[in-house]
Amino acid sequence: MSTISNSTNIFWQECPVGKAERQKLLNQKGCVVWITGLSGSGKSTLACSLSRELHSRGKLSYILDGDNLRHGINKDLGFKPEDRTENIRRVGFIVGEIAKLFADAGLICIASLISPYRKDRDACRAMLPDANFIEVFMNMPLELCESRDAKGLYKLARAGKIRGFTGIDDPYEQPLNCEIEIQQNNGVCPLPAALAGQVVTYLEEKGFLQVE
Repeated sequence: MSTISNSTNIFWQECPVGKAERQKLLNQKGCVVWITGLSGSGKSTLACSLSRELHSRGKLSYILDGDNLRHGINKDLGFKPEDRTENIRRVGFIVGEIAKLFADAGLICIASLISPYRKDRDACRAMLPDANFIEVFMNMPLELCESRDAKGLYKLARAGKIRGFTGIDDPYEQPLNCEIEIQQNNGVCPLPAALAGQVVTYLEEKGFLQVE
């Protein structure tokens, strides 16, 4: 079976308009904000709030959400163990490549995915210049995530109807050196606007929201 890595006689086609020109046009620098955490930790909420805040500042972003991807590139996958394994594999490679393309286009790509394994997240980081990959860890306790359970997935996992569910019978490997870690304050989750503000402040400080 042939694979991408076995392809030969392939050459990169250079174009006159490059990343620098696109970033100048948009007055922002392309990057990937990779939001990771347990199901129910608030990843999608943060992604939407962040996108809204960036839009209000005239900055262009695009969200790659794990649930939405199941309507497209992962629509052929269910929640059987082998399907979950393939879903994680695609997130680690295919979605990472898509996010890289968005960043190269000059956009702020917001990836909202459980992405439970450290090696897969590190592989996505390795696809970009290190400073252009911003890992945001939604460090929320399992009890809180499970209490939210809007999709009923934790209940199904506890009942044994979903196998290999992250946080229940499959591990979540916490980031070791993430750029941003979001936690509760005295047992209270910050409001979405405050969470988005924390990420926007980081982007501002690192120079992603303007081109000099």
